[in-house]
Amino acid sequence: GFLIDVEHGIILDLTATQVNRTAETASVMQMVQRIQQQYGLTPQRLIGDTGYGTAQMLGWIVEQGIEPHVPVWDRSQREDGTLSSSDFSWDEQATEYRCPQGKPLRSQWRTFKIERSHVTQARTIIYRSSKQDCANCPMKPRCCPNTPIRKIVRSVHEAARDIARQIATTEQYQRSRCERKKVEMLFAHLKTILRLDRLRLRGLSGASDEFTMAATVQNLRRLAMLVPQGPPAQGIGAPA
Repeated sequence: GFLIDVEHGIILDLTATQVNRTAETASVMQMVQRIQQQYGLTPQRLIGDTGYGTAQMLGWIVEQGIEPHVPVWDRSQREDGTLSSSDFSWDEQATEYRCPQGKPLRSQWRTFKIERSHVTQARTIIYRSSKQDCANCPMKPRCCPNTPIRKIVRSVHEAARDIARQIATTEQYQRSRCERKKVEMLFAHLKTILRLDRLRLRGLSGASDEFTMAATVQNLRRLAMLVPQGPPAQGIGAPA
């Protein structure tokens, strides 16, 4: 993966990874931390595709003080006609959901002697409705027709996901999406001009070497276009 300054089209860092979302998102974290340590640079915003819109990634981006200009990776929307999680409202003060009928969904319905976090291994909290509330609800066929209660799974990074959703409604987000074309142009240049459509060296170290050389060429090419050429050279006369 490349970490690119979209304003100037300069490659700031790169990491060769296996082709899977976990490795790719981890590499972005490493690259951001490296440019902070080596150059003292902290991005104001991070632009990426949906692959970088996982809850954990968005949580980390927000913790770094960076704006996530990334589509939220969300699989909670239902396509069978029943109510989705977005149809329920979140009550921050009470830390519970409210269904369209105004009934609560809570992470616990009784008090435990030892307080529990209710955080699962997937870093989520499950909120459940009351069986009694659902049994007499006229919206049950549209909400949970096949189960006695309704459940909503909320990520511990849901606040960061909400921030990303809000940013996605802004004009700056639309400009960020357009600026991603500079990134796509760099990859197109890699394949068509530098002929890096396949790797010649084996392993991650070999891939890293090839991409580092290619990125160096691209940066030198870009810098040559950015650096002023200076005043025109004065004529030089040959001695008589």
